[in-house]
Amino acid sequence: MPLPDLTLVFGGAASGKSAFAETLILQQSTTPTYIATAQIFDEEMAAKVAQHRDMRGTRWTTIEEPLDLPHALLQAPPNAPVLIDCATLWLTNVILGDHDVDAHTAAFLSALALQEGPVVVVSNEVGQGIVPENALARRFRNAQGRLNQQIAAQADLVVAVMAGLPLVLKGKLP
Repeated sequence: MPLPDLTLVFGGAASGKSAFAETLILQQSTTPTYIATAQIFDEEMAAKVAQHRDMRGTRWTTIEEPLDLPHALLQAPPNAPVLIDCATLWLTNVILGDHDVDAHTAAFLSALALQEGPVVVVSNEVGQGIVPENALARRFRNAQGRLNQQIAAQADLVVAVMAGLPLVLKGKLP
C-alpha cells in the first residue's frame, strides 16, 4: 500500500518521530528526498545534524532549506517521496527571522497540496508541557499548535509517536 499524499508524524522531543518517518519513506523508495530545515548555530546542533546525516547515509538526496519550503519542494524530483524534517525548526526560523508566520504557513500548505509525490512532515508536539513563562515562547507554542492542526487537517495520515511507538490518529498506515 503506498503512502498517502500527505502524512504528518509528530511527537515530543526525542520520541522517535524522525526515525519512524524515515522508515515510512524508505518503504516507498530507495532514493527518497530529505528536506532539512535546521540551522546550525552551536556545537550541540552541529552534532545533532551530523548524527542525522550519518544515520540517513548516502541513499537520501538532501535539500537544506531553513525557510523557503515551497521552493525546496519544487527542487524535489517529481512524484518521489519527500520527508520534511522538521516543521518545528522551520517555524522557529520563520519566527526568529521576524517573517510573517501566516504568509509563510499559507505558502507552505499550498505547496504541500500541489506536491505530486507523497510528503511526510515531521513536527513536534509542544502543547503538552507547562505554559511558557515568556511571550516569545508562548507565541511559538501557539503558532506550532496552529501549524500542526493545519497540516493534520490537510493530511490523509496523522501519526503521533511516543517512546518510538506509532499511534495512528487519522488514516491508515501503509
